[in-house]
Amino acid sequence: MELRKAIRSSGNTMEKCRYLRKMFCRPKLHHLFLILFPGLMFSCRKDKQFSVEPVIAFREFSQVLNAQGKDSIGILHLYFTDGDGDVGLSPSDTFPPFNKTSPFYYNFFINYFEKQAGEWVRIVLPPLVPGGDTLSNHSRIPNLTPAGQNKALEGDIYMSLFTNNPFSPYDTIRYDITIVDRSLNRSNQIQTPEIILHK
Repeated sequence: MELRKAIRSSGNTMEKCRYLRKMFCRPKLHHLFLILFPGLMFSCRKDKQFSVEPVIAFREFSQVLNAQGKDSIGILHLYFTDGDGDVGLSPSDTFPPFNKTSPFYYNFFINYFEKQAGEWVRIVLPPLVPGGDTLSNHSRIPNLTPAGQNKALEGDIYMSLFTNNPFSPYDTIRYDITIVDRSLNRSNQIQTPEIILHK
């Protein structure tokens, strides 16, 4: 999934802060417009001390209807912190343990569940065309490490996600989410609330 991002992180230079403030400190509707496209947006705050293991917290999930009044995508809003700022991968990070066949090629893990007969079942979505790749919400968060001595990161992640499984009659879903930093520290796992789809 292609990523689009904006970052404001503790430890940045004044010039970078002024640039990012100009670009992304806008009303919420502006942010919503930007994140309707598949991707990530990050915003970070003043210097603080955090655990070197990333921590995430659920904020909100917003559903977006298509022209037929059916759910098509959702906007996931998370809060995150990381004390040493080693969150994210560069395009050149393709050697082990970040190679394509490694479980750590992705660092943003989003698993899709359906409620079937009262039980939560993890779903691996089939490819849209025979022989294609299975559909996945996993992503690579881009390198967020700030310049300067203070590497602490704190911010918000907005991610657009596929919601409506066309191969299933079930209308209740949830997501389980974790992130992993470059030291392979895994964050806590969070779950969204139940999401009722308009199918």
